[in-house]
Amino acid sequence: MLNAKLDVKIEAMSKVRTRFAPSPTGDLHIGGLRTALYSYALAKHSGGDFILRIEDTDKKREVTGGKEKIKETLLKFGLDWGDNYFVQSERLELYRKAAQRLVEDGNAYEDEGAIRIKIPKNEKVSFRDCVLEKEVTWDTGTLTDLVLLKSDGFPTYHLAVVVDDNDMEITHVLRGHDWLPSTPLHLLIYKFLGYKVPEIGHLTDILDPEGGKLSKRKGSTSCNGLIKQGYLPEAILNFVMLLGWAPKDNRELFTLDEFVEHFDSKGFQKSNPVFNKQKLDWFNDQYKLKKSPAEFIRYVSGASVYAGEPKFGESVAASAVVVYPRVTNLSEFDTYMKPFYVEPETAKLTLGPNSREHLIAAYGALSSLKEWTKEGIDKVLIAIVKDKGFNTGSFFMDFRIAVTGEKFTMPINDFVAYYAKVFGKKNILERLKKALE
Repeated sequence: MLNAKLDVKIEAMSKVRTRFAPSPTGDLHIGGLRTALYSYALAKHSGGDFILRIEDTDKKREVTGGKEKIKETLLKFGLDWGDNYFVQSERLELYRKAAQRLVEDGNAYEDEGAIRIKIPKNEKVSFRDCVLEKEVTWDTGTLTDLVLLKSDGFPTYHLAVVVDDNDMEITHVLRGHDWLPSTPLHLLIYKFLGYKVPEIGHLTDILDPEGGKLSKRKGSTSCNGLIKQGYLPEAILNFVMLLGWAPKDNRELFTLDEFVEHFDSKGFQKSNPVFNKQKLDWFNDQYKLKKSPAEFIRYVSGASVYAGEPKFGESVAASAVVVYPRVTNLSEFDTYMKPFYVEPETAKLTLGPNSREHLIAAYGALSSLKEWTKEGIDKVLIAIVKDKGFNTGSFFMDFRIAVTGEKFTMPINDFVAYYAKVFGKKNILERLKKALE
C-alpha cells in the first residue's frame, strides 16, 4: 500500500540487557571503548546484564589474536562481561535458519548462492532514536536488496546483529552514528522475523581537532596506543565518559563505579565532541596525583622504550622524585630517561661561543669532587661560575648539552647526581671530554 507505515513496535522489556559487539579487526579504538562503556553503564546502573559479542563473520579482515586482544583491553578498563560472552562464528546454524525462514516467507530470495532481503516498495519504516530523542523515518525506495547470508554460509552484519540481539534478549542497543543508515534494513528484518525491537540509539561522532571524524587509523587514538604513551587506564576511561555524555552537576572526575551509579541516559549529548588531547593530559594528571611516585613510575616504566636497559629500575628509582611531578605521559617520561641510556652525538652538539671555556672549567671542578651529590655538584659548579664571571644560563646550557645531548632535561645537576649514583661518575667526565674534542 502506498506510503503505508510499517508497524514496527518497540515493546517494553523488564531487565536491561546491553551488548558491545566489536569485530576482531585491530586495536580497540577510543570510540569503541566509549560504546562499550556507555552500554556497560546503562545495564549496570539498573542491575542489568552487559554482554560481549565478538562479530567475527568477516574472516578476511580478522586479525590473528584479535578476540583475545579485545577482551584484554576491555578488562584493563574494568568492563567485565562475566559469563555473557558469545562469538558469532560459533552460531552459524542460527543465522542459516533465520535466512531460510525469510526466504520461505517471501521476504528474501536466493541469488547465486547468497540470500538477499526483498525490500518492500512504497512503504516507510521509522523508529525513535533513544539517544537523539527523535523519530527517524526512511522510504523503502531508498533501500537496496542487500545480502543477508553469503554463499560461504556466513551471515553479513545485518542479519547476524538482528538475530543475535533477539536471541540474547538485548533491550538497548547503543552504537556509532555511522550505523544509522543501516537501521531501516534492520527494522525490516525485525518485522519479517516477528522479533521485538530493542531501544536503539546512535552516539555522536568523536571529532578530530584538525577537522572531520576521528580516524580509527590513528594509533594515538587506539586504547592500547594511549596506554603505551603512558596514559593511565582510569584517566582514559574518565576522559571517554565525557565524550558525548554530561552529568547534571557538571562533575568531571568519576571512577567506573561512580559513573555507573550516576549514569543517566538523559545525559547523552547531541553535539559531536572533540578529542581534546590537553583535556586527556589534565585527566592523567588528576589520576597521577592519586598515585605515589613509586606507583606511577612503576606503571610508565613497564612500557618505556628503555625498560630493558641495564640498571633501568635503579635509574628510575633514583630520579623519581624529580621526574614524577614533571611527566604527564610516557613520551615525557622517556624524554627524561633518554640521557641515561643514549650517548650524546658530539657531531650534532650545538654549543655556545664560550663553550670550551665552560666545559674545561666544569670538567676540572667535577674531577676533583669526591662526593657527587646534588648539593655538592651545585656548590662547585655555581662557585666556578662566580669565580670566572661566566653567564649562568650560558654555562649551564653548554654543560647540559655536552652531558645529555639535549636542550631540555630534568635539572641538569640532578641528572648528573642520579647518573653518578647508578652508573658512577666516569661516563659523565667522558661525555665532557668528547664534547671538547
